Formats: sequence, structure tokens, C-alpha cells
Amino acid sequence: MQAATSAGLPAPAAPMPEDSTEKILSQDKKQKPIHYPFWFGGSASSMAACVTHPLDLVKVRLQTRTGSAPTSMSGTFIHIIKNHGPQGLYSGISASLLRQLTYSTTRFGIYEELKSRFVSKRIDPATNKPVPPSFPLLIAMASVSGIVGGIAGNAADVLNVRMQHDASLPPSKRRNYKHAGDGLVRMVREEGPASLFRGVGPNSARAAAMTASQLASYDVFKRVLIRLTPMEDNMWTHFSASFLAGVVAATVTSPIDVIKTRVMSAHGKSEKKLGKLLKDIYKAEGLTWMFKGWVPSFLRLGPQTICTFLFLETHRKMYRKVKGIDENPAMAV
Repeated sequence: MQAATSAGLPAPAAPMPEDSTEKILSQDKKQKPIHYPFWFGGSASSMAACVTHPLDLVKVRLQTRTGSAPTSMSGTFIHIIKNHGPQGLYSGISASLLRQLTYSTTRFGIYEELKSRFVSKRIDPATNKPVPPSFPLLIAMASVSGIVGGIAGNAADVLNVRMQHDASLPPSKRRNYKHAGDGLVRMVREEGPASLFRGVGPNSARAAAMTASQLASYDVFKRVLIRLTPMEDNMWTHFSASFLAGVVAATVTSPIDVIKTRVMSAHGKSEKKLGKLLKDIYKAEGLTWMFKGWVPSFLRLGPQTICTFLFLETHRKMYRKVKGIDENPAMAV
């Protein structure tokens, strides 16, 4: 070796220690984004729906109330239990679950897939992790995902609204769907296939706004909390980010949600044009219609959002554990 050096030849490189090689391989492994199963979002949302369905039911009843029906959230709860028993709070649960398995599976799945395709190949030197998509890009991806999800879950959404609203109607006007499957068959038989797409316009608009304000804001809130506060990637951070996302989502979607509920709960084949519907609502209720039912909507959507993301993060954690993937959830896309 000394002879080679004195002759001007480069000395052979010293062999790299095995632990250094393993460290580099481990870092390379961590830098690869994790692709989670497509159905995780629908599964987490279905679990959350089982927890929050009574709140969703009360919200629908308040948005479609007529006559002497209770005007408050607590009054509506008492009215339902008094007239239909505790089981009345889960009226339409089959349609709610069908909605999550179609609508939420689609919007979460497409959103996560788009995120994985648009994640930057650049590495953030501060964190040694891939640079995530920008907020405007997240909103765009979430909006597209929401529109597709809204179309995929529209039929189940119509059933969900109708089955929750049914018990508040006079007996002569009730549809009395036995379950979601019975409702789908009867809708097509009695109103034609077009009934499955009743209100698809406002529903898709709401789904786009919901997904953009809920999923994109959750990702951003989570990122900001981890980067700018002492909080780490754990349950408390997930809870805080999902709570803030629920506030944003309830506020953004409230006006669209009211319109969607009015359209879907209507009887017969007649469907008012959007402009005429808005004019009639404004004439009867003023601008307050935009946030009618906001409190029960937030009290439903807040827990729904929190439960969904907590269940989703649990799905992801279990997936990483089963697959033997290093605990580095920030790398997930």
C-alpha cells in the first residue's frame, strides 16, 4: 500500500463498515413512500359512521323540519327517542354504511393515489423526507376526488337522507324502506333509474368542498402542528388536526349541505332548478338558510372527522406493523 502511494497511484478505498452499509440501506428504505390499501378510507369512515350516525340523523331532521317539529338539537333528540325509542337514533344506518363504502372509499382512495403520484422527488434537507404536495395542489386533488366520490355514492346518499327523514313525515307520506337494498330497488322501480342521481349536482359540489376542506386541511394542519409545535406524529396531533379540519369542513359545506338535503328529500319525480330552489329558500328564510343546522352539522361532522382520521391512522399503523415497515408515518403518501 505504501509502494502504491509513493508511486503516485491512489490508495484503495477502505472497506465500508457493515453497520454503515445497513444504515444507508435503512435510510433508502425509509425514503420510499408507503402506499396504503385503497379501501382504508372507506373502512375508517364506516367505523366513524357507527359512532356519529345519531348526530347525522338529527342534522337531517333539523334541515328538513316542518310544522311543529322541534327546532333545537336537544329537542330533536328527545322527540326521536320519545316517539321511536333509542333504536330510532339509528334509523337509516344501512344506507349510511352503504354511503361510506361507496362515497368515502372512492374519495379517500383517489386522493391518496393522487398524492402518491404528485409527491415531490426532492428531499427536504431539514427533515430528510420527500417534499409533500403544496396546499393548492392538495385542494385540487381533493376536489377531483370528491366529485368522483360524490357521483359514486349519490344513490346511497339519497337513501341515507330519505331513510333518516322518513320517520318525521306523516304516515301517508312515508316511504318505509326496509333497508338500503330495498330502497335501491324501490327507487328504480317507482321513480326510474334517474332517481339514483337525484341531486347529483349539489351532492358532487358538496363532496368536492367536503373533501377539499376535510382531507386537504387535515394534511396541512397535521404538517404544521408537527413542524411548528413540539407535537409529534401521535394520537394527540391526529386529534387536533382532525378537530380543526372538522371546523373548516362544517363551515365550508353548510350551505351546500342544506340545498342537497332539500333536493334529495323531495317527493316524486319533480326536482326544482337550483336557481328557483335558492330563490324560494332565501324568500322564506333569508340568508340564515346558509348555516341552518350548522351546530348539529359541526357536532356531527367534528366527531365524524375526528373518528375517521383516528381510525384511519390506526389502520395505517397496523398496516406498517404487519408489513414490517419502519415506523416513519410521515413518509406515507
